[in-house]
Amino acid sequence: MPSDQERILVRAAGEVIPGQIVNLGIGLPTRLSHYLSEEMGVLVHSENGVLGCRPRTTGEAPDFDMIDSGGAYIATRPGASVFDSAMSFAMIRRSRVDITFMGAFEVDELGNLANWKIPGKFSPGIGGAMELAQKVKKLVILCSHNDKHGNPKILSRCRLPLTAPACVSRIITDKAVMDVTPEGLAVVDIAEGLGVVELRAATEAELIIDESQLGRF
Repeated sequence: MPSDQERILVRAAGEVIPGQIVNLGIGLPTRLSHYLSEEMGVLVHSENGVLGCRPRTTGEAPDFDMIDSGGAYIATRPGASVFDSAMSFAMIRRSRVDITFMGAFEVDELGNLANWKIPGKFSPGIGGAMELAQKVKKLVILCSHNDKHGNPKILSRCRLPLTAPACVSRIITDKAVMDVTPEGLAVVDIAEGLGVVELRAATEAELIIDESQLGRF
């Protein structure tokens, strides 16, 4: 039985098309690189200035100059390149990155994203998330459906300071896969063993659900 995080990551890997340039945000999204095979020809981009990241293999010594967006030591694939952050953000601003995966504190039915600041708690700043959210062709959110207190993270409207408005394309949680549409949040897949009534009860936002079209993951 996969854990909730494994369920999210396995499903998220299916969003990546071979040959794409993929950005992985801090937290759970950085683990997605473990689920992308080398045969896919995917180039993982890190905004600190690396294109062609891969996880270190067991026993592989770290290169102390090579880190991902979360500060973890990484390795590189053949053909990788390293450059300064100005070049990295030029790639982002010119929409040269195909898809980015980010975590979230809150997401709402308009596709607004809040993932950088909880009032009253320390934050190092909004960082590159603001630019990635506005410039990358597709933004997929990976997060738990509810916070540690059981409160919904999928809301009718975000309450926390926004990272960017109307930027999210798809949301993948441990309970469902949802697309942001002009009509609202449309459920594409629902977790194995979970019912529609339970999903609605765990979600503040209104959900558009066609049970005849639902997939399972």
